[in-house]
Amino acid sequence: MQWKNLGEHTVYENRWFTVNLADVELPDGRHLDHYLIRQRPVVLTAAIADGAALLLWRHRFITDTWGWELPAGVVDDGETLEEAAAREALEETGWQPGPLHHLMTLEPANGLSDSLHHVYWAEGADYIGHPEDDFESSRREWIPLSQVPDLVRKGEIRAANTAAALMMLHGTNVQES
Repeated sequence: MQWKNLGEHTVYENRWFTVNLADVELPDGRHLDHYLIRQRPVVLTAAIADGAALLLWRHRFITDTWGWELPAGVVDDGETLEEAAAREALEETGWQPGPLHHLMTLEPANGLSDSLHHVYWAEGADYIGHPEDDFESSRREWIPLSQVPDLVRKGEIRAANTAAALMMLHGTNVQES
């Protein structure tokens, strides 16, 4: 039941993503046009200290919702995933994460996009100062991992990548080393 991409061309492009139109052959031989989004890799960082994760309380204008999220962003050219994860955490929270460990890689919308979200967890973090990108969130707080299942259930953690990462960290009882 494998679909085959027989070729694609770009219909829109900017520095964040590219929209392509693919000629797809279905298993029964029929063809369909399928739009897809090509994106740069994204990193997320879960800094963990004393059983709590450093989260951002932010508004997402597209869905007009508020929720807790992990600091995240795209990987810049020439940057490793780990460098990007540390940079984004510092820029968005003002905290420099400790040693980073790869937790998981997710495909958040694999029916539409090739985006990969690489999640790292850090052993603690050091406060450096007010976040450079303070426009990213209304506040930044250390939230106990024990509260994560209830926050997901109540819709206060809505981003699937954040929910997956925090539920895994909660389930494994990761603590600061």
